[in-house]
Amino acid sequence: MTPTQFRCMRELFEQAIDIAPSELAAWLNVHGGDDAVVRRELEAVLLAQSQAGSFLDADVASRLPEVMEDLPGLQPGDVIGSYVIDREIGRGGMGHVYLADDRDLGRKVAIKALAPRLVRDETQRERLRREARAAAALTHPGICTIYKLEEKDGDLFIVSEYVEGRTLRDEISSGQTPDAARALDTVRQLAAALASAHEKNITHRDLKPENLMRATNGRLKILDFGLALDAGIDPSTPRMTQLGMIVGTPAYMAPEQLAGESIDARADVFAFGVVMYEYASGRHPFDAGVAAYSMAREAVPLAERCPALPAALAAVIDRAMQTDRDRRFRSAMEILAALEHADPPTPPVPRDRVAAWWRRHQMSTIGLYLVAATLSWQIKEWAHGLADLNFLLVASAATVAGMFRGFLLYSERINPVGFAFERRRAKWMLLVTDAIIVMALVADGAISWRVRQPLFGTLTIALGVVVAFLRLVAEPATTDAAFDRARS
Repeated sequence: MTPTQFRCMRELFEQAIDIAPSELAAWLNVHGGDDAVVRRELEAVLLAQSQAGSFLDADVASRLPEVMEDLPGLQPGDVIGSYVIDREIGRGGMGHVYLADDRDLGRKVAIKALAPRLVRDETQRERLRREARAAAALTHPGICTIYKLEEKDGDLFIVSEYVEGRTLRDEISSGQTPDAARALDTVRQLAAALASAHEKNITHRDLKPENLMRATNGRLKILDFGLALDAGIDPSTPRMTQLGMIVGTPAYMAPEQLAGESIDARADVFAFGVVMYEYASGRHPFDAGVAAYSMAREAVPLAERCPALPAALAAVIDRAMQTDRDRRFRSAMEILAALEHADPPTPPVPRDRVAAWWRRHQMSTIGLYLVAATLSWQIKEWAHGLADLNFLLVASAATVAGMFRGFLLYSERINPVGFAFERRRAKWMLLVTDAIIVMALVADGAISWRVRQPLFGTLTIALGVVVAFLRLVAEPATTDAAFDRARS
């Protein structure tokens, strides 16, 4: 297939996924194109998409019931080494997870019971032991600590730290997307923990929201490193999983991992990008499903879905989940380096603090009205005539405007529900009165220069400019910040 044919097929596929299955055949006859190669490939991809079903969202455990059937069924009170089983707390692609009591050290631990079929012979067991030892060497606060590998009656168990909190899946499912500061903090925590593993040539292979726990102290921890891939082990040694066997959850797996190819840290980088994209936006980046990977379709840029995020942060996440592995970061260490340029967003100023500035602005303007009336009266004493009219205009307008501003201060404190209406009602009245005051002050300044009082004239005109600036620039800004944009 030529590049032109591929582009044509991709465009047709993106249209076809929105067509109802009952209408798809008729749609293909009309829009399928005259190119037989494009039509054949399009039909093949659509067939794969329809057969995928919920494949994208399921983990290995849900797709391999025969693996789960032979898991050791532990009951409350069962003993594994020095650990007493309390209850089952979860299931993963490789086994059941139990909460247990450590009788020796008096603490809670998590025990994963591994599926016997995955470690049936001694070479697989030895491989597991090596990879578990490598994972146990990870001592980062963002990684769940592995304590021990236990064996009982031919079954294998990984004993690890028990982390109390809620998973990132729980946070995403809540429907509340994080603000920019929290998103940046979460991205940095995950990148730092993953970088610690990548520095030791350890690849997680199954990074997903369910494997990320927010502890009660706010620390994000990566779970399930017990079956990670140690790239430092001699590749001639038999692996726990053979080339071509898919381990993980397809929704967060890199295209090369889905294809059963050999993987490296870039597979974790891809999963990192997908997880953080979903966390920040509340939506999975590849809505079209697994077929989107095979067609090399890129996701909607995160900045379009989350414009409040720092641009540098969105760019890091977008690059991490590129379907072409050569375009991604090579490891989480490179992600950390890139995040150094993602400056933390400025936290929003609390509404009460901004409202206090608005109140000061109102009081200051009322004070300027008093100064304006005083200057106008003095100029009227030096030169009657037009100055008398100016004083009348300034005094009257200042009185009306001062009363309105005082009323707004009262309403903002006493009647917050109806304050927005009062603000809109006073807007035009204040604009007219302030305009009258400004024009009268400029005229008074000219009169002062004419009667040889240049200092008073200059001050009067300057006061008029200040009143105009406050009304046209400062007041809209403080009002908008205090009552339209600020968040408590």
